[in-house]
Amino acid sequence: MTLAADLATRFEQALDTSPEALREAAQDFGHIVSAPPLAVLRPRSAAEIQALLEFAGPRGIPVSVRGGGHSMYGQGQADDGIVLDLRAMNEVGPVADGQVTVQAGALWREVLAATLPHGRTPPVLTDYLGAGVGGVLSAGGLGGGGHRHGLVADQVLELEVVTGAGEHRLCSPDRDPGLFHAVLGGLGQCAVIVAATLRLVPAPERVRRYCLYYADLTRYLADQRRLAEEQRFTYLEGQARPAGDHGRPYMIEAVAPHDGPCPPDDDALLDGLAHDSAALETEDLGYGEFAHRVDTDEEALRETGEWLYPHPWLNLLLPHDSAETVVRAVLADPAFGDLRTTGLVLLYPLLSDRLRAPFFSRPSGEVLYLLALLRTAPPGSPETVAAMLAANRAAYELARSQGAVAYPVNALPLSDADWREHYGSRWPAFAEAKRRHDPHLVLARGHGMRF
Repeated sequence: MTLAADLATRFEQALDTSPEALREAAQDFGHIVSAPPLAVLRPRSAAEIQALLEFAGPRGIPVSVRGGGHSMYGQGQADDGIVLDLRAMNEVGPVADGQVTVQAGALWREVLAATLPHGRTPPVLTDYLGAGVGGVLSAGGLGGGGHRHGLVADQVLELEVVTGAGEHRLCSPDRDPGLFHAVLGGLGQCAVIVAATLRLVPAPERVRRYCLYYADLTRYLADQRRLAEEQRFTYLEGQARPAGDHGRPYMIEAVAPHDGPCPPDDDALLDGLAHDSAALETEDLGYGEFAHRVDTDEEALRETGEWLYPHPWLNLLLPHDSAETVVRAVLADPAFGDLRTTGLVLLYPLLSDRLRAPFFSRPSGEVLYLLALLRTAPPGSPETVAAMLAANRAAYELARSQGAVAYPVNALPLSDADWREHYGSRWPAFAEAKRRHDPHLVLARGHGMRF
């Protein structure tokens, strides 16, 4: 019996080998790498995931996981392997006692839709709510609440997983903590997340959004650090533009809750900051409206077709002491000149002591900054994509020489040496966890790690 026939016999209707399914699973949001799988499995239970890994592991068949499909460079693909499409496993359980259990195939917008009627929200949300729960938790998850609460993954109270060895397990900080910490921010190397129990906090009815503009990067970074450390706002992000004709190329985006008849005290929140007060913008929004603010951008990009263009994105975590040097150099680089007119540059602070996932790499120091270079390449132009990937590599090496690390969700292929440097002294422990929980090394090969 052939492998394909054996799979079809074992998994029947859950297995899809149609050309359409294989083409979809061979792509991701990055639209740069294409790796067709042998088959797509759409499980509806942990038992089906367990059965697949018990079958695939001893045979060395690669297995990857797909939820929102938001990978940039084939991280969720399985070349000649099996893609676990978890979109049917998207249940969001009842909200009770300040927590909710959600299946890994749910999207964050589905989580929020279930929690907001109860006046609750996850403490940290990614800007884009169309990403899958399992994928974000595997990466770590960054968002505007990170300066207060850490990673999205740091809000997890318990996990249900199936390890690469085919073991169906529950884990938490108190129950099998080694597995728990290897999965959160572990890039899918040790286990498939089936479900996660998330901590929730009260959601405000309304928020006030502030846009503070700066002409000077030094003052911008100083105020970002101050706001992060003083915790004035519940949400803190920011944007930058490359050097050019912009009079105020840096913008802090900060949000304060706005419940009841009394609005936030603008003077107190903005006291002592060095922004251009004449350019200040404020806007009052419902919390749900603010959380879904990126949805309109997605709709517009889907209408124009740009959503399906290549996305050679690069995310870097910069230490405070060298952030200004790196940002100035990267944004002045002609290779990133397209960001003057298109795309988006995020630049905002995080506090290291809030980031608790042990295998989430971050630079040294108390304060770090996410620098996210979010670009779109024209379709049908592999030369342009190749040039953008080369620019990503150059920016990564420059930043790394200044103590930075990558947030590893990028259009940036990493070598064995890169991965070992990324994890540093934690690489032996990470590799040991991989070999223990995925002894056949079949999970998440799309990241390009070798153990």
